[in-house]
Amino acid sequence: MKKAIVALRQSAAACAVALFAAAAWGQTPLATYEGPDRMQRIVAEAKKEGSLSLYTSFAATDLPTLIPPFEKKYGIKVNVWRASTTSVLQRTVTEAAAKRFEVDAIHISGPEMEALNREQLLQAVVSPSYRFLLAGAVPKHHAWAATLLTVFVQAYNTNAVKKQDLPKSFSDLLDPKWKGKLGIESEDQDWFATVVTGMGEEKGLALFREIARRNAVSVRTGHTLLNNMVVAGEVPLALTLYNYMPESAKQKGAPVDWFTLDPVVARSNAIGVARRAPRPHAALLFHDYMLGEAQDLLVQMNYVPTNSNAVSPMKNVNIKLIDPNLMLDQRDKWNKAYDSVFGRRAP
Repeated sequence: MKKAIVALRQSAAACAVALFAAAAWGQTPLATYEGPDRMQRIVAEAKKEGSLSLYTSFAATDLPTLIPPFEKKYGIKVNVWRASTTSVLQRTVTEAAAKRFEVDAIHISGPEMEALNREQLLQAVVSPSYRFLLAGAVPKHHAWAATLLTVFVQAYNTNAVKKQDLPKSFSDLLDPKWKGKLGIESEDQDWFATVVTGMGEEKGLALFREIARRNAVSVRTGHTLLNNMVVAGEVPLALTLYNYMPESAKQKGAPVDWFTLDPVVARSNAIGVARRAPRPHAALLFHDYMLGEAQDLLVQMNYVPTNSNAVSPMKNVNIKLIDPNLMLDQRDKWNKAYDSVFGRRAP
């Protein structure tokens, strides 16, 4: 992501010129309209547009569940370009700098959505769905809104670790019984920054340094790999896995289970409407769909929804969202801190 942010900064002037040249094009007053006929007007205008272009990092296997219900209900075709979050970010910025405005709606992770907002490439939106969303799901500028959460949990091999022996706090990991049994993923600096700052930065860093010094923490590249190593018993206790990974393995009969230590941290993925969208009403309609009707579909795919009306697998868990600004502004700092605490990643 670091290279992508550099590219963003380099293109800022070009984007600003492009936006100034036709600031009103692609925007609609319905984005912030709150009248009782809001949805009726959006649907009518969206049907005239007939389609929308979505840039997203959603897994290809998820799209058949997510997209067809929208198309069937509204008769609006969704043309999807799918790639990594970084690739979506780079393409959106590059196209804007070249005055090519093709994308209508964007759905990627929170920090990258905030990066697009800083480049003034997103339209502020006011939606009635916002009142049902988790605290922190919508930033004050309203340029994007979180649709789903990737929640970090701790997972353990049930053959190697007894449930009654599980730690109750991160401080419990200082116990010598965890020596050689701990693992962590190599790119979870945002989780680390959020946990450490929540403890108080100096105190948090000191605690994790001592855990690593006393008991060692194996650093593995890839959450799927780390999850598989927990299942195999090679890493008895993992500190950072996405909630759906051990749960899915558990449901298939693997000797694995998960639990949470406070603070429970989550990354957000979010939906936004492009400021220069050629089909802004269709984009607005899809924006509201993702925050409302699609929330139950996300649950079916084992995602954690942000809308309180959906039945979340984390319903009674107090979740702390990672602040996108923290990682945009202090990524180098936390990358260095992470590496200094946990050392080199293992093969």
